[in-house]
Amino acid sequence: MEKEFVQIISQNQGIIHKVCSIYCDSEEDRRDLFQEILAQLWKSFPSFRSESKFSTWMYRVALNTAITSFKKNKRQPDKSGIDVENFQLAVEEYDHETEEQIKLLYKAIANLSGIEKSIVLLYLENKKYEEIAEITGISQNYVRVKMNRIKKKLKKYMNI
Repeated sequence: MEKEFVQIISQNQGIIHKVCSIYCDSEEDRRDLFQEILAQLWKSFPSFRSESKFSTWMYRVALNTAITSFKKNKRQPDKSGIDVENFQLAVEEYDHETEEQIKLLYKAIANLSGIEKSIVLLYLENKKYEEIAEITGISQNYVRVKMNRIKKKLKKYMNI
């Protein structure tokens, strides 16, 4: 089971990196949240029933962990039952020019609420409203309404 988990997480670790980037300002907080999400995924992995895509389930766990952590404002990962050193995940490399543009967007996104951050992250990942609704647990119509409001807020924050 551990080998399967490591393989699936390695293939989908970009999801965790993106969630951490949206919810954390410092590199240290991103690393802590990454570990916390990884621990929650490991703890929840036996309950994954393949009723939805793995990436959908992974987003849901990652976003719920990030929102909970964001609300608590504590960054102490729960490492019980998991040896993070055994996973040896490679850190994804990003293009620096693109990263600067993304930082500007993240700065604007930082002004949003927890659920708004989740919605915009999934939207930027080209998720359909139906899948965003499934991941966030809100109705598809409410996702559309929230997304329109979020777009207006981001334009205001970015002075567009």
